[in-house]
Amino acid sequence: MDYLWTPWRYRYVAEAKNAAGCVFCNAPAANRDEDMLILSRGVKNFIILNRYPYTSGHVMIVPYAHSADFAALDTATTAEMMFLAQRVQAALDETYHPDGFNLGMNLGRSAGAGIADHLHLHLLPRWTGDTNFMTTVSETRLEPEDLSATYAKLRTALHT
Repeated sequence: MDYLWTPWRYRYVAEAKNAAGCVFCNAPAANRDEDMLILSRGVKNFIILNRYPYTSGHVMIVPYAHSADFAALDTATTAEMMFLAQRVQAALDETYHPDGFNLGMNLGRSAGAGIADHLHLHLLPRWTGDTNFMTTVSETRLEPEDLSATYAKLRTALHT
């Protein structure tokens, strides 16, 4: 068996284990949007880059309200979540020109939620022939762009 080393994965596991409180509550409260990778803030939700992306441009739309129950969110929160998803999809399309997108939520740990206590909506640009199978078969992700470069591009696209 071949091994492809993924030090980013260990960092994720270690940080998640040692984190105090909820990462999605802590990020906007820090008021350091660039450090926290928050691209844009709405009234009820914010857009944040995934620190451990599946593809370049992998973002999440996250309610400020700490909830794991999608059905319990108020209509204003879900409406703004979808509005922000449309807005960031347009920015991703303009910036990266992907062939498609994945949009979805993993509700609950058994459904694959890495952070099960605070729901969030993933939006990922996808390209024909991209290498996301690597995550499935070898716990490896291939990223062609640094997060700071992705942040700068999408922040500009969202605020112009």
